[in-house]
Amino acid sequence: MRVPVPHFPYFGREIWENALTALLCGQNLLLVGPKATGKNVLAENLAQVFNRPMWNVSFHINMDASAMLGSDTFKNGEVTFRPGPVYCCAQQGGFGVFDEINMARNEAMAVLHSLLDYRRTIDIPGYSLLKVHPACRFIATMNYGYSGTREVNEALMSRFAVIKMPLIEEAPLARLLRTEFPRIKENALQAFVQIFMDLEKKCSEAEISDKSLDLRGLLDAIHLMENGLEAHRALAMGITNKSFDEYEPALITDIINLHIPGEYEKTDIFEL
Repeated sequence: MRVPVPHFPYFGREIWENALTALLCGQNLLLVGPKATGKNVLAENLAQVFNRPMWNVSFHINMDASAMLGSDTFKNGEVTFRPGPVYCCAQQGGFGVFDEINMARNEAMAVLHSLLDYRRTIDIPGYSLLKVHPACRFIATMNYGYSGTREVNEALMSRFAVIKMPLIEEAPLARLLRTEFPRIKENALQAFVQIFMDLEKKCSEAEISDKSLDLRGLLDAIHLMENGLEAHRALAMGITNKSFDEYEPALITDIINLHIPGEYEKTDIFEL
């Protein structure tokens, strides 16, 4: 089965209500927001809640219709159709996740227009008309500002219900860290939360770039600490060293030192 088992839960009641209502009404979703807002995490959680298999399509400049829908292949001495992820998803009633949809060429996405609107069908040239399973839904994610992204055309945008994903707040972040690291001490938990919140504030005020606002990096750093690496060294690998600006790493280090003065070892962070 392709039903996902999310590694992280998504916390956010209003977003859950909006997403569930749209999907129950038969609509497709477009999740828009910067990194560290949980777009893919929410998509996985939704597929699990509906108990539907999930296909993930990562877009890039060379993605075309055949990569999404399928193509001819030679098998057992004859030419047959090899279905792509979008075809399988539509046929089996799964959840299709279009990752970073604004990196796709408009002409590549145009072939899906009839699949995403009220017609719910798509004609496969040389084969048959594919009717979309009633349980099938498509969830697209989009992050403006990444290299290689472009504007999504209006025809495509109109086929989605759009949810703007908010930046993670203090309480959900603490809950997420507690879920991922059950043995973490409360003072260490609060220190890591405050580091991330301060980085978020610095980014919003344009004092540092968003390269260092990396929730994955924070989680990876804490995993390194759990395996014995000192906190400052782990945070440098997970967050600070991702900025190659001349002055920015010093600002990030100052934020870390504010909340974690001195050596901070595994025994200071986790209950043994």
